[in-house]
Amino acid sequence: MALNLDSLGKKIGPFTKEYTWKDPVLYALGVGAGFSDLDYCYEKDLKVLPSYGIVTLYDFMPDLAALSNVNLAGILHGEQELIFHNPIPPEGALITAGAITQFYDKGPGKGALIVAEFDTRTASGQKLFTSRVTVFARLDGGFGGEDAPRTPAFMPERPPDYEIPATPSPDQPLIYRLSGDTFALHVDAEFARMAGFSSPIMHGLCTHGYACRALIGQLIPGAPEKARRMFNRFRSPLLPGRPIKTLIWKGDEGQAFWRVVQADTGEIIIDNGIFEYGDAPKEEIRFDGRAAIVTGAGAGLGRVYALELAKRGARVVVNDLGGARDGSGAASASPADRVVEEIKAFGGEAVASYDSVSTPEGGEAIVNRALEAFGRVDILINNAGILRDKTFLKMDPPDWKAVLAVHLDGAFYVTRPAFRNMKENKYGRIIMTTSAAGLYGNFGQTNYSAAKMGLVGLMNTVKLEGEKYGVKVNTIAPIAATRLTEDILPPDLFEQLKPEFVAPLVLYLSSEQCPVSGAIYNAGRGYFNRAAVVSGPGVMLTDGQTVPSPEMVADRLTDVLRMEGAREFYNATEALGAMLAGPEPQSGPAPGGIPQITVAAVFERMPQAFQAEKAAGVDVVFQFRIAGEGGGDWAAAVKDAVCTVTPGLQEKPTTTIKMAAEDFLNLMSGKLPAMQAYTSGKLKIEGDLLKSQLIEKLFKF
Repeated sequence: MALNLDSLGKKIGPFTKEYTWKDPVLYALGVGAGFSDLDYCYEKDLKVLPSYGIVTLYDFMPDLAALSNVNLAGILHGEQELIFHNPIPPEGALITAGAITQFYDKGPGKGALIVAEFDTRTASGQKLFTSRVTVFARLDGGFGGEDAPRTPAFMPERPPDYEIPATPSPDQPLIYRLSGDTFALHVDAEFARMAGFSSPIMHGLCTHGYACRALIGQLIPGAPEKARRMFNRFRSPLLPGRPIKTLIWKGDEGQAFWRVVQADTGEIIIDNGIFEYGDAPKEEIRFDGRAAIVTGAGAGLGRVYALELAKRGARVVVNDLGGARDGSGAASASPADRVVEEIKAFGGEAVASYDSVSTPEGGEAIVNRALEAFGRVDILINNAGILRDKTFLKMDPPDWKAVLAVHLDGAFYVTRPAFRNMKENKYGRIIMTTSAAGLYGNFGQTNYSAAKMGLVGLMNTVKLEGEKYGVKVNTIAPIAATRLTEDILPPDLFEQLKPEFVAPLVLYLSSEQCPVSGAIYNAGRGYFNRAAVVSGPGVMLTDGQTVPSPEMVADRLTDVLRMEGAREFYNATEALGAMLAGPEPQSGPAPGGIPQITVAAVFERMPQAFQAEKAAGVDVVFQFRIAGEGGGDWAAAVKDAVCTVTPGLQEKPTTTIKMAAEDFLNLMSGKLPAMQAYTSGKLKIEGDLLKSQLIEKLFKF
């Protein structure tokens, strides 16, 4: 199987890891901390080792492996870099997302390098650290790509300034694996021998944690929050119980070089280490060098967005037609010009645009204004809008079309040329403006509600087409005191809803720091929350071949309406997949009213799920041994593009798959990724490991 080069730039995650103080303490114990490092081991005034962030890799790596199609038999951890932005809190949630950023080809028989980068944030969005990982794929070279650039040698040749000895326990991997890396290589003697080692080996990232403790202890004792960056290359395996030394050389101010060696032999275990430290720079959201377009920026929300962007360094196109609230009357340059003058008065940079968003020519002209003035478009805030409220039966076509032309068509006409430039630059931030009227409905606003909900649909697809180009798209539903709401809101509430209370969220979503795309936010009075379209678990009424009757729907309406366990889908494919992999049909509800798929049903369906066109030349026997309630033994034989499934054991299977029934069902339903199941020990593979990877190729459930 070849590497999937099309996976370059595709989003991985987000993954959410919730944790309590016990988790970073367990990690610290796993990397050798104890009473000598009580700050890392005692919940009173607990400090978290910066290298604890490495545990997020265990969620990220299974998806990286699946997406890249790397040969699992040949992967090694090559290089690791952690860039620390803020201290990791003692408890909370770590939210991680990223992408594969590079493939390098070292040539036939020499392997390949897969480089990925991901950011981890708190639930509130504060960036904690960036991780860059290089995977050495020993069996995947020779695809014709460019080789990795040469890294010049930088390790000092003089004796180190510090030598910090340590002796990991012979049982150290048993503690460390509880932090997430449960790969059998570090615990199973038989598996280790199959992999070419005399016994289980230390986790490379466990040794990495020992080094982190040593670096902090010598360079910034008692202040792990001053760690800024840690880079290294993994060189050799280490057996548990063998003594090590972390060697440290001081460099320029705030920098040191390091390596880990086996103390009794001098063999290098980790090399090319760089450690940077010092006070964290003040984290401020800035837009220096960025070019922004704000439509409808002559007053209200748009004016505040334009002013605040400019105050933080953005160059702004202030677009406003200057018409009346309902879009009627003559255009005027005055509103846009006034805002431009305000920006210039405090030293900002801005130009005016008077074009209408409601025509293709107007949209192109607005974007061209930014390109002519600033050479690029980085931020687009679709804010322009009008109101023509009437009850549904009184709504005439001109009023319907006028509102859709400004809100929905206008967002399309401006976003399309802006997106073109963002794609070229591989960066962009786009904001759509919806409304509570669109999300939930509002009396007398059918045209406005339809347009506003249409913007959510526009966002949902643009987010997918923009993700590999670094273009993020989000939608806000503001409640603010503007000319569009002055006669809708009560006077006392109108005074409380200043546009300034909405702007912070919009600026954050417009920034480089924003990690999210495709989300909807309500905003007003300084209150922010997310809105989402979710789907209930539902119920399967028949076998998928027989059309159910209306009476069957009526009988199970409670299950159809149930929202417990509702899910949010990122795209239509996910939603369709959930339907296709839904609960097995039953004549009646299982206990609790929830239909349940069974292991036996999976094997009954396996011949129908077989992809014969992908089985040319394949001759294998997969033996499944499923333990626990509802489990059993089944064999799937594939030969001459035919799949035969039989119960029981085969004498000489090509590959044997061992799983618990619950884990197997989660795997088959897509809830448990195959790589994650394997690395966590839930999926055990005996026999030909490489042939086991054919299962995902040959069967589509």
